[in-house]
Amino acid sequence: VMSMESGIRRYADVFAASFRDAINARGLTLARLHEQLRARGNSVSMATLSYWRSGARRPEGAQSMAALGDIEQLLHLEPGSLTALLGTTNRTGPLGPNLFPLDERELEEAVKEAFAALGAEYPDTSRELTTHSVTDVDAAGNVSYSITRSIVQSTVGTVVSIPFLEMTPGISTPAPFIEAVAGGRISARYSHPNGEVHGVLFELDVPLTAPSTAMVEWSVAYPPDYPPQRETGHAVARQCRELLVWTRFHPDALPDRIEERVETPDGSKLTELSLEGRTSVHQVRRAFGPGLLGVAWSYADDADPRNLNADA
Repeated sequence: VMSMESGIRRYADVFAASFRDAINARGLTLARLHEQLRARGNSVSMATLSYWRSGARRPEGAQSMAALGDIEQLLHLEPGSLTALLGTTNRTGPLGPNLFPLDERELEEAVKEAFAALGAEYPDTSRELTTHSVTDVDAAGNVSYSITRSIVQSTVGTVVSIPFLEMTPGISTPAPFIEAVAGGRISARYSHPNGEVHGVLFELDVPLTAPSTAMVEWSVAYPPDYPPQRETGHAVARQCRELLVWTRFHPDALPDRIEERVETPDGSKLTELSLEGRTSVHQVRRAFGPGLLGVAWSYADDADPRNLNADA
């Protein structure tokens, strides 16, 4: 049986040998590779590159992985060819605080009740490393469907399931249709009596032992009696390395006004956005959270106030 330490050592040796071979095949010096990385805005040091080449260390963390992606391009390698040699890491990297993403005390209490009803630990011990949330808006200008893909990681112990919630602060709604698309199945469902929190327990295909990761995907559709929604977003309780919120409008329902909403422990910020001839708007944040990233839209003849539809 191979220990974790010896397994990591083996991966580091294989990575180092392949890294050296790729550098030699291109006829580059380490100094020249370092210069090319700096020209791309990547600040990885000469010492770090030397450690990687010798096998004394291996790439760890978001900045190192970004550098590795550039290195694969500069050495004319297939994307991911060096990254695949690393195996699993024995580090989670900086976790940051685990905080409820919205400044809503009563809503957080409802979320805690939802976690308890689903049989989930609060706060959740997993985190989202990368999340892409895509929302479609129908011809009436309302949210009709969303799909979310996420790389999730166990931060401590073993995670077998993760709760995913839909929240509508101050608005009571019927339960939306939350379904597993890939990476697991829905093992439990819950709707809070106030109608503002609905959720599912997403049981993973394979249990995650820290710091392992998995790819999951789930979708949300809304019943005919669901209140009109002209705001969408995604909330994270821990820092997410990359969060993308992409809102796609029906060509017959392009809004007259679009506003970005960002909520963090430092406060809320609203910023006006523009489609600029497009039919969609996307928001990207790196090293974001805890907090909410969302967008709201309206039309010149609107009479109804906007509502919130935030995934978490």
